Amino acid sequence: MASALGAQVAAVVPIGPDGRHYRSCSSLKGNNSCNKSWTGKLAWGNKTLQPRYTKKVFCMSVQQASKSKGKVGIKPLELENTKEPPLNLYKPKGPYTASIVSVERIVGPKAPGETCHIVIDHGGNVPYWEGQSYGVIPPGENPKKPGSPNTVRLYSIASTRYGDSFDGRTASLCVRRAVYYDPETGKEDPSKKGICSNFLCDSKPGDKIQITGPSGKIMLLPEDDPNTTHIMIGTGTGVAPFRGYLRRMFMEDVPSFKFGGLAWLFLGVANTDSLLYDEEFTNYLQQYPENFRYDKALSREQNNKSGGKMYVQDKIEEYSDEIFKLLDGGAHIYFCGLKGMMPGIQDTLKRVAEQRGESWDQKLSQLKKNKQWHVEVY
Repeated sequence: MASALGAQVAAVVPIGPDGRHYRSCSSLKGNNSCNKSWTGKLAWGNKTLQPRYTKKVFCMSVQQASKSKGKVGIKPLELENTKEPPLNLYKPKGPYTASIVSVERIVGPKAPGETCHIVIDHGGNVPYWEGQSYGVIPPGENPKKPGSPNTVRLYSIASTRYGDSFDGRTASLCVRRAVYYDPETGKEDPSKKGICSNFLCDSKPGDKIQITGPSGKIMLLPEDDPNTTHIMIGTGTGVAPFRGYLRRMFMEDVPSFKFGGLAWLFLGVANTDSLLYDEEFTNYLQQYPENFRYDKALSREQNNKSGGKMYVQDKIEEYSDEIFKLLDGGAHIYFCGLKGMMPGIQDTLKRVAEQRGESWDQKLSQLKKNKQWHVEVY
């Protein structure tokens, strides 16, 4: 993303069939990045932060970000100073009331289902690190406990700690609308639709949202060695934390983290229209070909070597020798997506290990001991 794109460019981009709009701008001359001057200090302990600018400006739709070159300046750099990640600043009994900034449909018309990129304004009061999750409490009563609020749903955060506006005030979620179709009639049954995913995908700018967290340490990006290899395997919306990693590595100008290693993303979805943040990732591939690799498994468009559908485990097997050598050299490997992805992946890794004359159980135990193995499935 360029730090010299020139003067501010504002755009209103229509999204989705319902005519919702995403209000965005890209004011990236120098290190401005739509930020104003920052005042006060971070205070995670008492959950208070001083206001940082007098006028809110939100920057960069997904499409705009994917077309930019170079790196973007970020603020406040105090977000780099903490040694430990923020954890559970807000709990279910005392959630934080944030606001919806935008809802952007990010899949094409031939994608099975709808996936939205949702930007939330937390005002800088619910800071997080890459790889963490927010909890969302949808409005309404818990159907299993009348009179009680709905239970918390966890969503991996799909942005860096600076958010899509590069100012530390927003967080982004990648949410697939959960719907249920009656197997006998083939018709959608609204009574069984996902409460939280539909609430989020139907939200409008300015709507209030109750959030908890941040939570999670398993998927934090290790940054002690900026030349480390990171192998990321995601299915569908499981790409969320990896988008955060990659923006931190390749989009943002972070003084304390200059990535010089290899980031290798395997993304599994149904078809080309289902690809999430594809232009953004392709842009990194063009700008940083020595540091980024990107492999897609499109189950409805590609075949594996046996002629069956192509899944992420087939891609892993295709590059298994290289992946195992990288793991032996200290690479970190991450998995995020539906829990149903893991058995097939584990079977593939076990088979490859045996073909190499290795014990997968021993290798897995060593990877976990070395903290190279990161799994978040749902």
